[in-house]
Amino acid sequence: MESDLIREPEPEASLPRVAQAIVAPLTRAAIFLVVKIKPGTDNQDVIRSFCGDLSAILRAVEFRDIEAGLSCVMGFGSEAWDRLFGAPRPAHLHPFREIRAGARQAVATPGDLIFHIRAKRMDLCFELATQIMARVGDAVSSADEVHGFRYFDDRDLMGFVDGTENPRGNAAAEAALIGEEDAAFTGGSYVIVQKYLHDLDGWNRLSTEAQEKIIGRKKLSDIELDDSVKPTSAHNALTTIVEDGKEIKILRDNMPFGKASEGEFGTYFIGYSRSPRTIEKMLENMFIGNPPGNYDRILDFSRAVTGNLFFVPSATFLENVSEDTATTPVSASSGDASAQREATEHGARDGSLGIGSLKGDIPHE
Repeated sequence: MESDLIREPEPEASLPRVAQAIVAPLTRAAIFLVVKIKPGTDNQDVIRSFCGDLSAILRAVEFRDIEAGLSCVMGFGSEAWDRLFGAPRPAHLHPFREIRAGARQAVATPGDLIFHIRAKRMDLCFELATQIMARVGDAVSSADEVHGFRYFDDRDLMGFVDGTENPRGNAAAEAALIGEEDAAFTGGSYVIVQKYLHDLDGWNRLSTEAQEKIIGRKKLSDIELDDSVKPTSAHNALTTIVEDGKEIKILRDNMPFGKASEGEFGTYFIGYSRSPRTIEKMLENMFIGNPPGNYDRILDFSRAVTGNLFFVPSATFLENVSEDTATTPVSASSGDASAQREATEHGARDGSLGIGSLKGDIPHE
């Protein structure tokens, strides 16, 4: 009887899993909320119980302005997944991998959960974040919270349009959502986030032409530079990943943020992909260089101060989690790096959701 609780019911198995709002339209405001789960099974129970309630909380806040496009994506770090759900685990989930190359560093920072909250209005984002923290606040501690905004015509604070090459429509889903390559987690996604702080004084001392060669685009028109004049170290050259003659896209929703009185000016990078390897390769090209030494010159003026990798399960998965979810421990402990990698890459793939006490169908609205 107990084993039946951790299998997806047969009638539901043929239904497609519903993805979270990963490919939602871009909005004018966003909150990026990263938290750590406090030690103790009681705190883990709170988070598991909350998973199935998130959609109801979202609907309650969203209903105040249905046209504002409020959405929320919830993701889990590698260690948090093991503590909350155990095996099976997403095939490529692992802690964020730090990159060091000279003075350049893509740092790894603490974080168990991410809430990516978006809307046309910041007040709705703030209300939802407040309601989430009211529900889980005693079980977590804050790791980072950033309030992002759209800057004029979708530019970053360095003056360039950000996200021009984002895939759209079906191409966005194809780039961001897991398919049959990890059948137990179809409809899920991997998300990498980094908070960059900019030296705008140094950047603005450069000529517009020098800035354009670093970015790889015209500053005013946003037109990509011709390959005959674009350096191989240009940002858009190093972050273009081609495999077997095909460009592998990711879905970005970067946002500017800052504190004018403190001279803080930044960009919050957030990228969704069906495999974290695509974004990791971009970061290697940026920080190490391609070839090594041919690094992204934007890093002479921007430094990463956070770095996290999360797995975003489907909305169906979240709806079916409950406080008494059954977990199967992974074979590796967090202290055994080689075993952890093996568990990550070759973890059990039994086709089930790996959760117990199913709560029923998610509405398909």
